Order: sequence, then structure tokens, then C-alpha cells
Amino acid sequence: MRLEKIAAKALEKVNYDRYLLSVAVAKRANELALGAEPLVNVDIKKYKYTDIAIMEVAEGVLKIDANSYDK
Repeated sequence: MRLEKIAAKALEKVNYDRYLLSVAVAKRANELALGAEPLVNVDIKKYKYTDIAIMEVAEGVLKIDANSYDK
């Protein structure tokens, strides 16, 4: 699946809140950069951390709670 479609699906998962998605992806990408294992089955060397984080949100394996992020 193309990244544009994955991003659209991820945006749908957060009720089209772009800010919430960007904060969640940034935090998850940082965790991945520090050594966390991806929650999706991808080659970590082929994708950027942000792309992996978006995939995790799109597939529903990374749950985002709007109350856990400061606006």
C-alpha cells in the first residue's frame, strides 16, 4: 500500500486530528529511534521511523488517546 493511503487511514483512526497524529507519530518515531521494536512486521532498515509509526497507527496496533497528549 502506498504511504499516502496509509497516512489517510491513520488520519481516519484519530478522527482527522492532524495535530494529534503528528504528535503521536513524533513520539513513537523517537521511541523507535531509541531501540523500540516495531509493532508491525516491516524491515526497519527499509523505512523511516516516522513511516513505521504511521503504519502502526493505520493498522490500529498503536492506540492513541487524545487525553495523553498536550494541545
